[in-house]
Amino acid sequence: MNLTGASAVVTGGASGLGRAAVTALAARGVEVVILDLPSSAGAEVAAEIGPNVQFAAGDVTDPVTVDAAMDAAVGRGPLRALVHCAGKGGTVRLVDRDGNPGDLEMYESLVRLNLVGTFNVLRLAAARMAANEPVDGERGACVLTASVAAWEGQIGQIPYASAKAGVVGMTLVAARDLAQRLIRVCSIAPGIFDTPILSRFSDEIRAGLAAQVPNPARMGQPEEFAMLAMQILDNPYLNGETIRLDGAIRMSPR
Repeated sequence: MNLTGASAVVTGGASGLGRAAVTALAARGVEVVILDLPSSAGAEVAAEIGPNVQFAAGDVTDPVTVDAAMDAAVGRGPLRALVHCAGKGGTVRLVDRDGNPGDLEMYESLVRLNLVGTFNVLRLAAARMAANEPVDGERGACVLTASVAAWEGQIGQIPYASAKAGVVGMTLVAARDLAQRLIRVCSIAPGIFDTPILSRFSDEIRAGLAAQVPNPARMGQPEEFAMLAMQILDNPYLNGETIRLDGAIRMSPR
């Protein structure tokens, strides 16, 4: 995708994988809109990275605020890139410690955020991209975020694994759906990455997680996610694929 003079939206761009993607896009001169929660550090991150970065507060499941973020991007240049990183995990067991059925409300909320939110962002970005003039045979490219949990979800990850498996299933269908509009869709399925989500764990737990990775025997760095996202955006023949980025890890049940 030729990103010269273009804009991009990065969801979850205030921290972690999203922030690394914002930094990489901005370094290429792309006009970037960070879509993240009002409570996030999005405004501070945008100011820190540079004048071609703007913060738009919103929730990926809310069509109104996502629409506003997409409009903000189009106001800075044709929207040709989406990197969707927003999401979160949460623990739900099918039967809890007291023998009660698992929490349906939490399951629904996590699937809504991680899967329905992905669909909402993708459909609203694609509608803008479809109006673009083609450049080198492309109107836009979208990078979604799945997870290795789509295949090897651990005990307690059932809502997260369900949602991320949905993102994997969405990827090829979305690429086929948008092919006639010259828009590509791929997903990245990260393994264990050193993001703020893991900062609440002790050094011992973090070291144990890193030791599970065959090679390199460490957690992934957000910059490595951003590198792959940029390669997907750049390579016009990458389409409909979910790429594991995990150091060859295969997660254990626990």
